Amino acid sequence: MEVKKVNFLAQATPTLSFMSPDQLYELHLATLEVLERVGVRVDEDEALDLLKQAGAFIEGRVAKIPAYLVTAALQTAPERIVMCNRKGERTLFLEANMTYFGPGSDLPFTIDVNTGERRISTKQDVVNATKVVDALPNFDFMMSFAIAQDTPASVSDLHQLEAMVNNTTKPIVVTAHHRQSMLDQIEMAAAIMGGYAELRKKPLIACYDEPICPLTHTIEGTQKLLVLAEYGVPAIYVPGMLGGGSAPVTQVGTMVQGNAELLSGLVIHQLKAKGAPFIYGGCPSIMDQRTTNVCYGNPEWHMNAVVWSQMARMYRLPIYSTGGCSDSLVFDQQAGIEEAYSLLLAQLSGANLIHDVGYLESGLTGSLETLVSCDEIISMVRHIGRGYEINKETLAIDAIERVGPGGNYMMDQHTFDHYKELWWPELLNRGRYDDWKAAGSKTLKDKCNAKAKRILEDHTPEPLDKGIQQKLSEVIAKATARNEGR
Repeated sequence: MEVKKVNFLAQATPTLSFMSPDQLYELHLATLEVLERVGVRVDEDEALDLLKQAGAFIEGRVAKIPAYLVTAALQTAPERIVMCNRKGERTLFLEANMTYFGPGSDLPFTIDVNTGERRISTKQDVVNATKVVDALPNFDFMMSFAIAQDTPASVSDLHQLEAMVNNTTKPIVVTAHHRQSMLDQIEMAAAIMGGYAELRKKPLIACYDEPICPLTHTIEGTQKLLVLAEYGVPAIYVPGMLGGGSAPVTQVGTMVQGNAELLSGLVIHQLKAKGAPFIYGGCPSIMDQRTTNVCYGNPEWHMNAVVWSQMARMYRLPIYSTGGCSDSLVFDQQAGIEEAYSLLLAQLSGANLIHDVGYLESGLTGSLETLVSCDEIISMVRHIGRGYEINKETLAIDAIERVGPGGNYMMDQHTFDHYKELWWPELLNRGRYDDWKAAGSKTLKDKCNAKAKRILEDHTPEPLDKGIQQKLSEVIAKATARNEGR
């Protein structure tokens, strides 16, 4: 038998896939058939006109999109996007299998870290979540997590951006109520980065935007998409499909419809501005037929998300995905199970921006304890995602020879040199029962609660320049006056 020498430079990392390249291409061809045969409804006039001029077949508000328009859009959309932090440093490289984690946005309820009660979310909850995310090392970007419901509803999205940029330097994914609020948030981000040209070169923000399932591009959503293309701010245009409700009940049927919504949105986006940054992805879940609830912890969503990542790599587009979320109403064992498995699948899928980390109650409630818990889980799944490194040191032949049969490795130098390469938990318990009992019998929830409170008390985010703070306040005041005058 011929023994081949190991190539120590060719280190493999684990990846996960559920479909073969041929199956992915079959989904793509089915998507093209839907776009040509069924088409999509486009309620926004400029977008409909762009499609008509480019060669789509227009029947009332329905645009039937030929395959060549999809191919052209895929050719002009950038395959990589680099987002920057508040300092202008390039920190998120949305390409290949680079994975980054962040919370989601706009949760109407919060479990109070002090009382444990579920209550309406406020701007202070956005501030608190941002401080916690700023302090946790395994979170890479910020979304608002909570809705600032104690601010005027017409400008709550602007207040959320203000709360975030004042309490973290990390890149931010925003949501916007409509076209004008998107313009206001771009103005705010430009003030931070030193102007619109600098924001285009160093995108601090991306915007989460949605079509409406099935197959509808709304006025508000499409107007935001066009603004993002015009200003060169990364657009995350992702459908939220519910299999058996707003999409076919079969998983591949859900994927085909969602892909048609995604690619038709990409066509509109690239017709507005060729080369504008577009992030592919979706929220491909199911509707629970017993309750009609949207499911977040179900396996179908996170299996479908793996396929989205495979499709994104086939299309050579950055990918927005989901993990670390649960249908549980509180931070309990169910939450831990659903958070952990979904984060592992997301890591192994190679998705770029993984959001909704820390969600409870099917996307309605957040708690700071879940953020802290998920930070530990992300650390673990990233360790798994690195896989194995094979070289002379890790093969340990010399150490095996030194210790020999019947020995032990506790005092061998090789152990001292390499034990820190193993994964070590901060919060998960590996101790003995008696020691745990003597230390107060603290559960994981107890430890997460204590860490969240400690961060809120002790962590001071890097402050934003006072002149920029004033400029952001002026934008919000102008928008508030504008809405009050309607």
